[in-house]
Amino acid sequence: MSLSTTFYNAFFKRNSVFVGTVFAGAFAFGIGFDIGVSKFYDTWNKGKQWKDIRHKYVQEE
Repeated sequence: MSLSTTFYNAFFKRNSVFVGTVFAGAFAFGIGFDIGVSKFYDTWNKGKQWKDIRHKYVQEE
């Protein structure tokens, strides 16, 4: 049995499994993309964001 046949039988043969796989993949991609873009943005703007310079302007009691 080839890899494509195994893949087809596991994910595409039944519509309910196919739809579930698509939703789970879209959900995982959305979370991964959000985490990746946020990490890139924080790295690119390090030292310019409020969370990085807050200690200069706010005095703790």
